[in-house]
Amino acid sequence: MILDKTALENFDQRYRTAFVNSLAGFRQAVLVGTKSKEGHSNLAIFNSLIHLGAHPALFGLISRPDIVLRDTLQNIKDTQEYTLNYVEASDYKKAHQTSARYDKNISEFEQVGFQEYYFEEFNAPAVQEAVVKIAMKLEETIPIRLNGTIMIIGSIQQIDIKNELIHPDGFASLADAHVLISQGLDAYFEAKPIGRLPYAKPQV
Repeated sequence: MILDKTALENFDQRYRTAFVNSLAGFRQAVLVGTKSKEGHSNLAIFNSLIHLGAHPALFGLISRPDIVLRDTLQNIKDTQEYTLNYVEASDYKKAHQTSARYDKNISEFEQVGFQEYYFEEFNAPAVQEAVVKIAMKLEETIPIRLNGTIMIIGSIQQIDIKNELIHPDGFASLADAHVLISQGLDAYFEAKPIGRLPYAKPQV
């Protein structure tokens, strides 16, 4: 089957959203922890984490258009702080539930059953149960004119990760921790490694 741009545009909106989103493949499921300037904790699942560079260490996230209130985006803009949390695959139902539209004064931590964890001298909450917790500082937001989404660019401030997950060469083996991954809007998986290869050089 070959689908062109016109065919995609003619799909039912919900069908098109599910199809294109899942077509992007498997991605890291990350819970983003924030706190409002009034002190209310917030937790939301994202599947758009992007590695932007290692020196300085930068990650990007894509937020949907802010034509309606986006608590996570607003909290990040207001406080300049947030956390990235990778949970185990067994917690997929709780992680997915954070996508529900709770009132901004209601904590998703409490609603879904995750515990709050705080890095020293850092105000945004992390997930106690997460196998990887990363404290992030907002560096820049970039509006994407084509569809109104916003790229959130942050720098890594602190990382909480088990020593045994870090290989001697620096590779963080998330599969060893059974970290949750996702596809599309509602499908969840656990990664299974098939191997690592040396740095590729041209074959003579």
